[in-house]
Amino acid sequence: MKILHAVTLHSPSHAFGGPVRVALNLAKGLRERGHEARLLALGEGFDPWPTSVEGVPAKLFPARRLLPLGFSGMTSPALLASASRLVRDADVVHVHLARDLVTLPVALAALRAGKPLVLQTHGMVDPSEKLLAKVLDAVAVRRLLRGADALLYLTPHERTGLDAVVGPPPLAQAVRLVNGTPAQEERPPLSGPPRILYSARLQARKRPVDFVDAAPAVLAAHPDAEFVVAGPDEGELAAVRARVAALGLTDRFTVPGALSTPEVLTELRRAHVYVLPSVDEPFPMSVLEALSVGVPTVVTHSNGLARDIAASGAGRAVDPGPQGVAEAVLALLDPAENAAASKAARELAAGSFSMDAVLDTLLGVYEDAARRS
Repeated sequence: MKILHAVTLHSPSHAFGGPVRVALNLAKGLRERGHEARLLALGEGFDPWPTSVEGVPAKLFPARRLLPLGFSGMTSPALLASASRLVRDADVVHVHLARDLVTLPVALAALRAGKPLVLQTHGMVDPSEKLLAKVLDAVAVRRLLRGADALLYLTPHERTGLDAVVGPPPLAQAVRLVNGTPAQEERPPLSGPPRILYSARLQARKRPVDFVDAAPAVLAAHPDAEFVVAGPDEGELAAVRARVAALGLTDRFTVPGALSTPEVLTELRRAHVYVLPSVDEPFPMSVLEALSVGVPTVVTHSNGLARDIAASGAGRAVDPGPQGVAEAVLALLDPAENAAASKAARELAAGSFSMDAVLDTLLGVYEDAARRS
C-alpha cells in the first residue's frame, strides 16, 4: 500500500513539534511492515536539502512565509502546484490537518481526486472565534471533516471539539487513535546529581517559566540538582533566561535550544525526572518518549496523558503552577519512588502506547477508508 503522510513543516529544530514526530513514527512503522509510506511537507533550515527523513522518503518544499500568521501563513507555490499529482500516486492520503496553507490544499486535492482520505488533527482544529479560523472553516475545514473517509482523534475532548466545528450531526467516521512511541532502550542506572528535564517548544501554553520557578524549592532539598530547558523558541526563551537570571540560577540551568531526536533521547537517558508543565496539552509526544525510556514524568491535570500517568504510577499529575511541579519532582527524586515510577513508565509505554498496537488500528482504518472511498 502506498501511503502519503502530509504535515505542515519539517525543520532541523523540529519547530512544528508533535505532529511531525507522529507522522514520522507512523511512516517508519508502516515501512517496517512492507508498505510504501512517504512524507510531504514544507521544509525550512536544511543544508543540504534532504530527500528522506529518518529513513522515510520525503518530498519537502522550501517554505514561503506569505502572511505574518506563524505556521498558518506558510506555504509553497510548488507544493500547491504538485498536490494533485502527489495524491494521485498514493493509495491512501493521510493528512495531519491544521488550519494552514499546506495541509488544507493537500486534503482538498485528495478529496477532489477521490482518494481514500484520512485526517488526523492532533488537537489543532478546535472551535475558535478568530476571523481566519472562521473563514477557513467555512471555505474548507467543514467540507474536509465531513468528506474524509476517516477522522482520527486523540481524546474525547478533541472529538467534542471537532463535532462542534462541523455542527450536527456528529461525525460518524471518527476513530480514536492514540499516539504511539517506538520501543526505546531503557535509561541506565542513575548517577550524579539529580537532573530535571524540560524538552518541548518554548511557548506560553507550555509554561516553561513554571519549570524555572519550581527550581528553588527543589534546590532547597537537593542543592546540587541540575535543570535543562531544551526546545525551539516560540516566544518564551527571553522570559526563561530572564527568570533564571533573576533567581540567580544560571549555574544550575542549561538552555541548549532545539535538539535533534537522538539528542533528545540522550538527554532523557540522563534525566531523573521529566517535566512538562503545559496546560490543555492533548497528547504530547515528548511525554511518551520520556515514558518509553523509563523517566518518571510530571504533567498537569489537563494533559491528555495525566490520568494514565497517575493511575499507573509512572509519574505525577499536578495543578498548574510551580508549587505542584516542585512537590512532584521532590517526591520522584526519592530513589525508591523513582525506581518504581521508572518501571511503571516503561510498562505503560509498552502496554498502552506501543507502535504495534497503533499500527494495527491504523491499518484497519486504511482498509475501511479504501472500501468507503
